[in-house]
Amino acid sequence: MSNSGPLPLLTRLKLFLSELITYLTTRSDGSLNRRLFNLLDFKALAPSTKLINTIHVTTSDVTVDPSRNLWFRLFTPATSTHVPLIVYFHGGGFTKYAPDSKVFDHLCSHLAARVPAVVASVNYRLAPDHKHPTQYEDGFDVLRFIDARHHDVNADIGRCFVGGDSAGGNIAHHVTVRAVEEVEQFGKMRIVGLLGLQPFFGGEGRTESEVRLTKVPGRMDRYWRDFLPEGADRDHPAANVCAGDLTKLGFPPSLVVVGGRDPLQDWQRRYAEWLRTCGKRVVVVDYPNAFHAFYAFPELPEFDLLLDDVARH
Repeated sequence: MSNSGPLPLLTRLKLFLSELITYLTTRSDGSLNRRLFNLLDFKALAPSTKLINTIHVTTSDVTVDPSRNLWFRLFTPATSTHVPLIVYFHGGGFTKYAPDSKVFDHLCSHLAARVPAVVASVNYRLAPDHKHPTQYEDGFDVLRFIDARHHDVNADIGRCFVGGDSAGGNIAHHVTVRAVEEVEQFGKMRIVGLLGLQPFFGGEGRTESEVRLTKVPGRMDRYWRDFLPEGADRDHPAANVCAGDLTKLGFPPSLVVVGGRDPLQDWQRRYAEWLRTCGKRVVVVDYPNAFHAFYAFPELPEFDLLLDDVARH
């Protein structure tokens, strides 16, 4: 598919439905009608077993802290080897979705089968009810929980990758930073890689790709307002991470996935370049035809390319 080619009819229909759901679940003040959104967010039940190509993947839900509804969905491939662990954070602008949302259940099932790896997809608390740094704290606590109970996970937690898409990619970065800063808090777990799938970063200045590709420039700003502390702007270090310095930290090698139709691509390329200036290893995978959240559309060729690239790197 060329960069300028039309999208498949199925994809265009799904995008139309997604825009319709966004319209129906957005109040006049721009806030999310969560009750209505949850009714329209179709769920995948667990426990279950899926056959993906020739690999059976079983799912189960593990409770970390019921008082804050902190849990993760475990995707375990039926393989004969001791596989690595991927701790995954879903996207959704910090405000919506969950590991049992069908789109993320599907993605993580396929990651588990193709890599192969055990995937722990985290149900962190959502903004605006829970603002920064709640999501980062939830992610870090899941890492410590898995480290303490690694025998129940059936993965090699000494080869742990932290990853996520969009807002989840932002969470993955910040959780990884804290984990390498506080490595003494872990026993067997070692983070050996980061997967940033179109990670959500930003700043007060508009990038060229934001101006060129965003139909509604203020839509992303709403996510930041819901997530960041009261009174903070988009140059807050949670959003504009490139002002920091990772030079002295043992930050792991990173795979950053960028889409040529994604308004956030300039921030993602800036992020990758910043990691390099801090002396960190980075591989950037660029899909020229990919729009933001393309991984939610398995009919697109980039979906399989993504699985192959994650498995390869």
